[in-house]
Amino acid sequence: MAAKRKPKPLPFKPERQPKAGAKVQAAAKAKAQPRGSQVIPPAVANRMARRIGVASGIPSVLGMGVFIGSYLLVSRGIMDVPPVITLAGSGGLFLLGVLGLSYGVLSASWEQQPGSLLGTEQIGTNLARMKASIKAVRQGSGSDA
Repeated sequence: MAAKRKPKPLPFKPERQPKAGAKVQAAAKAKAQPRGSQVIPPAVANRMARRIGVASGIPSVLGMGVFIGSYLLVSRGIMDVPPVITLAGSGGLFLLGVLGLSYGVLSASWEQQPGSLLGTEQIGTNLARMKASIKAVRQGSGSDA
């Protein structure tokens, strides 16, 4: 049997409930979240949302712009744009927008400091955390059966 490596803890500490008079709040919170789950800190969530907005928003807007630009070129007789070019151009940009969703989540720093502008140094760290989390969930669900 291989030795189990202890997963690296997250760099933030979960908020603690006050002990006195918090039974109702604790019960409501337990129903809202599965046992053992952790909440993404607001600073990290905001960082992810900004990165997702930029990384998927810009290509998606450009993808819609391809349709508009193609329509204007064809309707005004400036250029005859084949429909396959319009479809390929907009489809490629929409695909880039979908990839931007993953990039936005994986490039966000989970530290208190925001990290670099592009966040490329965080991708490896966040992928390792994601793999460890998936592995832990698979091991946990297999032992329940």
